[in-house]
Amino acid sequence: MDRDTLSDIAESAPLPDAGAELRSASASAAGKTPISVPAQLVSQGAHRFYALVLPSSLLAETCTVEPRVENPEEGFQRLLDPKRAKSIAKYIDAGFGTVPGAVVLSAQSRAHMHYDRAAGALTFRQDPRAFLIIDGQHRIFGFKLAKHAVDVPVVIYNRLKRSEECRLFMDINTKQRPVPNELLLDIRRLSEVETKADALLHDVFDLFQTRDDSALKGLLSPAERRKGTISRVTFNAALRSIKGAFVDARAEEVYAVLNAYLRACRHGLGLHNADEQITHPALFKALALLFANVAERVADRHGGKYTVTNFEDVLIPFFKRLKKSDLPRAGMSHVALHEHYGKALSAGFLIKQWLFS
Repeated sequence: MDRDTLSDIAESAPLPDAGAELRSASASAAGKTPISVPAQLVSQGAHRFYALVLPSSLLAETCTVEPRVENPEEGFQRLLDPKRAKSIAKYIDAGFGTVPGAVVLSAQSRAHMHYDRAAGALTFRQDPRAFLIIDGQHRIFGFKLAKHAVDVPVVIYNRLKRSEECRLFMDINTKQRPVPNELLLDIRRLSEVETKADALLHDVFDLFQTRDDSALKGLLSPAERRKGTISRVTFNAALRSIKGAFVDARAEEVYAVLNAYLRACRHGLGLHNADEQITHPALFKALALLFANVAERVADRHGGKYTVTNFEDVLIPFFKRLKKSDLPRAGMSHVALHEHYGKALSAGFLIKQWLFS
């Protein structure tokens, strides 16, 4: 018997301390025909694993997790989020059906896994606990909930100790960097999955980024989060809080009114030498929440003419009353900031000024 064959047998042999579990698994699997699928043995440094494709229905029947909450001594997986699994199932059943990322598994002794190098085939038992999920539990449970099956890229490690499974789990979940939400929002249009509301926010952001008269010119970052700028995620969150003020409005109309408002806000912040602080997420969101209150007063005083001058008529007295300490501090939420600003705005609004201005 040559060295490669001996290596294959060692790689696919049962775990040495799993005799009792194997005997139990063998009894439960009696009469079942082992499953054999094409696979490729891959070496990466000190590790070897098998790369193959399995139907999602089979993964759902043969994979399990070891959640920490149920097994505090040996468990390491996070709890399943049913909502996330259901969204994957819905995605599959909607007909998109492409989840190209490989599911990573660790073969357990119950799998009776064996690799035939000559045939390029991996054989294992169809057992509910044949494979421990290292990465991809939400995908697999989503596959289980889906009505339709899809082929799934799979990576299977064999003969891993529990400590090695834990280290592999940590490596996958700490060294992979997720795609930033800002970038996902920026490319949503290219993928043609924007909703009408998303499209409006996208267009308004782009106008603020490109127009020369923009109050936020040079202060926006569409595809990433950068210090000293307003990301698309922050911008969208702020505008969603006041979406009721712009029902059925076009992007150009939203831009014209908001730009006048934000230019007035920057002038007010400039009184405290804090003009650039408008990029602070809590301050920007708080000012967005304040918009409806201010716009209503502009409409009453100036017949709905939303110019920079008319916004300043309401905002400049408000900003003059603010102290430097009223600007955002570390840990202050935009909700708390807005509540404080709302009181400050109302405190300076006098009936006398209202009647005789």
